[in-house]
Amino acid sequence: MTKPRVAAWLAVLALAVGLASCTALPSMDGLTDAPAARSTPTVATGKGRMDKKKAADLLARRWAKATPDMKALAVLEEAATGVPLVAGNKVTLLFDGPATMREMMAAASSAKTSINLETYIFDQDEVGLQFADVLIEKQKQGVTVNVLYDSVGTLATPKEFFERMKQAGIAMVAFNPVNPAARVGKWELNNRDHRKLMVVDGKVAFTGGINISSTYANSSFFRSKRKPDTTDSKKVGWRDTHLKIEGPAVASLQYHFIDAWVNQDAGELPEREYFPPLVPVGDKIVRVLATDPERESEIYKSFMLAIQEAKKSVHITSAYFVPDRQFVDALCAAAKRGVDVRLVLPGVTDHGLVFHAGRAFYDELLRSGVKIHQLQVAILHAKTAVIDGTWSTVGSANIDRRSFLHNYELNVVVLDAGFGTDMESAFSEDMRDSKEITLEQWRDRPWSDRLKEWAARLTEYWI
Repeated sequence: MTKPRVAAWLAVLALAVGLASCTALPSMDGLTDAPAARSTPTVATGKGRMDKKKAADLLARRWAKATPDMKALAVLEEAATGVPLVAGNKVTLLFDGPATMREMMAAASSAKTSINLETYIFDQDEVGLQFADVLIEKQKQGVTVNVLYDSVGTLATPKEFFERMKQAGIAMVAFNPVNPAARVGKWELNNRDHRKLMVVDGKVAFTGGINISSTYANSSFFRSKRKPDTTDSKKVGWRDTHLKIEGPAVASLQYHFIDAWVNQDAGELPEREYFPPLVPVGDKIVRVLATDPERESEIYKSFMLAIQEAKKSVHITSAYFVPDRQFVDALCAAAKRGVDVRLVLPGVTDHGLVFHAGRAFYDELLRSGVKIHQLQVAILHAKTAVIDGTWSTVGSANIDRRSFLHNYELNVVVLDAGFGTDMESAFSEDMRDSKEITLEQWRDRPWSDRLKEWAARLTEYWI
């Protein structure tokens, strides 16, 4: 069977599976009723959880310049997700593919004990081959390298590419194989590993939206004085965001990699010290949210709570935007109560179906006062948000049912005003390269576009 026919068959099968499993997103009713004002959020460190007094003192110092409601939001978020805050981290914001790949390859090249890589796409192209060469060389040097790659995300990657790494001694696992015979009794084609995570020596981690692919090799001209030639699609880069994390939170990220590996019945990982002692290396307080289809999405609940509790601003950059009714209602309600709600969404896309499905909500959002900006100079792939200048999230989860219900996703929430300033700066530059869509302009769009939106909305339950 040819590759196009295989892709078509998988698309039809995924549609059937998706429509047969229309799971509902968690209700937010009652989640804002926790006694937030009287509580102190749980804070973990490399040595365990802080006692309440030390945690309260730390948060008071770190959040002295934040909004008065930061502690209350942190308590609500913990009650909804069950995940504590982790203190003492250094968090570096990485923009787009070139900068991220340089940092990741440099960290991998410096590895002393282990490299754990989890990715949705791992292409056999210039960047993919360079990355594979680094991993193979480190394995030869005695570093333990473990790679978990999604079998649908890598469907177009030749098997020989992965076999070469396996022959070099790298432990390789294909997540939820497409072939039902490869995992008898546990065939889960509709559940994909969409996470992007690399942990080096158990001490430094990278996560966000960027896959291992030359797709990101062209800069999106973010933070650049030069402008792209938008008449040539090959010269227009991809806009994405990643994080480099050092400190106690790396242990949580390492745990989620190992948990995903074990749940694939892949056997024990090669023995190494995956959890070395971690001391504070910075002042950032984070929450690591890793979701899977077996639980209500902690990422969704965290996102919704932050929007519902917003007092000043909700600034979201979303590559694939197909929100459910609760999410749309939350955005509209925030705008109506005077919050500055702005969305940076794709102006061009690599996924037409999702593009048109998301646009079906524009009229209602615009009527409620939500500002919509469409990025023009790049293909948008980032999944980020900054709310009230202090609550930020960067990760792999899109704002759609697939990410919130069916995929394995990973987002990091950073509760910090300084980091929020960096996120706001990035958001402002995205808006600079975007075109705002007004309600009048939107209502004048062609009827052909309206039909595409209507048709795309019918697929909401599986895209």
